[in-house]
Amino acid sequence: MEGLPPELPRFVLIVAPHTSNWDFPVCVLAMFAVRLHISWLGKHSLFRFPVTGLLRWLGGEPVQRGVAQGLVEQAIATFQTRSQWVFGVAPEGTRRPVPDWKTGFLRVAAGAGVPVVPVTLDWSRRVLSILPPVPTTADLDADLLRIRRLYRSSMARRPAGFVEVPAGAMEPGSPPG
Repeated sequence: MEGLPPELPRFVLIVAPHTSNWDFPVCVLAMFAVRLHISWLGKHSLFRFPVTGLLRWLGGEPVQRGVAQGLVEQAIATFQTRSQWVFGVAPEGTRRPVPDWKTGFLRVAAGAGVPVVPVTLDWSRRVLSILPPVPTTADLDADLLRIRRLYRSSMARRPAGFVEVPAGAMEPGSPPG
């Protein structure tokens, strides 16, 4: 492991690349190693007997993907009611290759006034890195691009399963080169 969680009471933590089932146990072990309790969302089909209690104890909450549930608003409300809370998200939303990340984590961070703490799972080096907090700005598209540039397909357990930001991608609102 590299880095430590920031000494902040509240933040959104994102973990990528997420291309393998092995990502979850590695993250759980890291969570225990740094003594950080994280609340996270998982697809409802994972929360079956006999593991439901364990997953909830580990901070998991089941969600039905594809069903509008107001999760962004719920997370913002939770940040507003808790003096300490870490909300963890895999921004890809799946282990399959996706060209566009889910943006809920950024909308939660911006709405709650908390930073995003990027975590990289670099399987090529066998290192999980906790990076410095990234504050959100009024330009969430630029924030997303800046954060996505921290991750490379070579880090992924299955590199073909991660879609990098194209090398020529420009910051939103930037004039063409």
